Amino acid sequence: MSGPETVASAGAATRARFDMVIDVRSPGEFAEDHVPGAVNLPVLDNAERAEVGTLYVQKSRFLARKVGGAYVARNIAGHLLGALADQPGGFRPLVYCWRGGMRSGAMAHILSQVGWRVGVLAGGYRTYRREVTARLYDSPPGFRALVLDGPTGSGKTEVLRRLPALGVQVLDLEGLAGHRGSLLGALPGQSQPAQKMFESRLLAALEALDLSRPVVIEAESSKVGERMVPPAVWSAMSEAPAFHLSAPPEARAAYLAGVYAESARDVEALMALLSRLPSKPGARRLAEWRSLLEAGDLEPVALGLVESHYDPAYRRSSRQHERQPLGALDLAEVTPAELDRAAEAVAARLRDL
Repeated sequence: MSGPETVASAGAATRARFDMVIDVRSPGEFAEDHVPGAVNLPVLDNAERAEVGTLYVQKSRFLARKVGGAYVARNIAGHLLGALADQPGGFRPLVYCWRGGMRSGAMAHILSQVGWRVGVLAGGYRTYRREVTARLYDSPPGFRALVLDGPTGSGKTEVLRRLPALGVQVLDLEGLAGHRGSLLGALPGQSQPAQKMFESRLLAALEALDLSRPVVIEAESSKVGERMVPPAVWSAMSEAPAFHLSAPPEARAAYLAGVYAESARDVEALMALLSRLPSKPGARRLAEWRSLLEAGDLEPVALGLVESHYDPAYRRSSRQHERQPLGALDLAEVTPAELDRAAEAVAARLRDL
């Protein structure tokens, strides 16, 4: 019976050779970031990992290894009888831990003794992170982008998400970052992923694309919420031509009122955000907005934001990033029918390239 295979990369091509990618790190480590598609089967949970680490520092290496070994054996047994119970004899897992050491080694050894053909990622998660950094920070973009541009409320995100059905490749930064990209862009009840997780999602999305074809990306700043767009993608966006969407301020305000309806239920949280606007609304305007929000009348607030905050910010950004125009469309309203028409126009323009 042969032992585990040492694997040098966690790239998409390597992962495709295996039936499952198993991350044996603690749930806390896994939650911060992990290899795309990995399943968390920890050999030490958060509390056990902390306990073993404390024993190692305060007591002895021997005691830490003995207690840790007991936990690891028990947990691996649980996975064999649980998450891995139905795997057939030909099952092929790829296992990794933080740096390809004892945790992945213990899991890989036992799984190989079962008879499965096991791979172990040399260097563990750290190897994977070096690959992410090399691709997103140290390499040229490697793809051609078309930026979907336009002022806030013109429906860019909705148009972007209609394009795959029309055969157009997209990179949805807001979806990957869990944020709408504006001051009020936080998604209700959802926190943003850690920067490392955002980068993992981004790299996985890029790996799934045909990079010989154009990729449509919504115009963003260099940050989506609190997550920074890595240089390889930002460089592609900065150099990209643009398809411009526009709509009257009132139409955009009506659309934004619908988008922000759920967030507006928490009036205090929303007022806290509005009070921090860079345009510094005065006390009278803030009081007016509070009254409107408490009455459930969000559209005038949205129109005030369009006129005093979003559009001035968009004009400043447009002056800084002059793009080659590849098309434009004026929407009468920001409605499903008009957004469908916009998506068709973008797709048609790409077919002409």
